[in-house]
Amino acid sequence: MTTISFDEDGVDAVYRGTEFRLERELIEDALQKEYEDATDHEVLQMIEEDPELSGEPRRIGDIVGTPSA
Repeated sequence: MTTISFDEDGVDAVYRGTEFRLERELIEDALQKEYEDATDHEVLQMIEEDPELSGEPRRIGDIVGTPSA
């Protein structure tokens, strides 16, 4: 199981017991979109090969309280 926690500058993650951080710029480069417009599901797919996705994807901007452009 992967645990992710978002803030305005990136994502703290725990994957298979390893803690690490994905910086905002890395996520934007990997997904080719603004950080706020990326979704939690997209970030999970960056970390895990075949994640168990549940519920509707949520924009990072909505999670951290940043309005869309």
